[in-house]
Amino acid sequence: MTIGAPEVSDGVAMHRMAAESGVLDVNSRYAYLIWCRDFAATSVVARANGQVVGFVTGFRRPDAPDTLVVWQVAVDPVTRGAGVGGRMLDTLFDRVPGARYMETTVTPDNESSNRMFISFANRRDVDFERTELFSAELLGAGHEPEMLYRIGPIAPQG
Repeated sequence: MTIGAPEVSDGVAMHRMAAESGVLDVNSRYAYLIWCRDFAATSVVARANGQVVGFVTGFRRPDAPDTLVVWQVAVDPVTRGAGVGGRMLDTLFDRVPGARYMETTVTPDNESSNRMFISFANRRDVDFERTELFSAELLGAGHEPEMLYRIGPIAPQG
């Protein structure tokens, strides 16, 4: 398995994986294609046998450029449980120069994502804060609240 920057064409597989995940908010195919073009430096894909089997999309917060915000993480069902998500987070964080913090939002019912981000903080031996960023009321339509994880400061590994 390899983990590296996405290519524009990877957006098609990313869109499919988000739709099949059952837990991610699915953006348009166009959004994934443009993400691969404009945010490739802050995103990664995992490949096995030439196929995309996972992705992490991220960006730097405009008002806090030392903060890498992880937008979405998806792992193909074939490779779930093998640590692919954690490996992608480690690889991504270490390839974003100047990043000292990681932020993400996770709903309370998404146990696998909650565990993955807590494990990331534990591997890096850093603390994290977990607070409500957006209430269920703001999100509407039966959406659970989005809990903000702020992890760091983190020293890059290398």
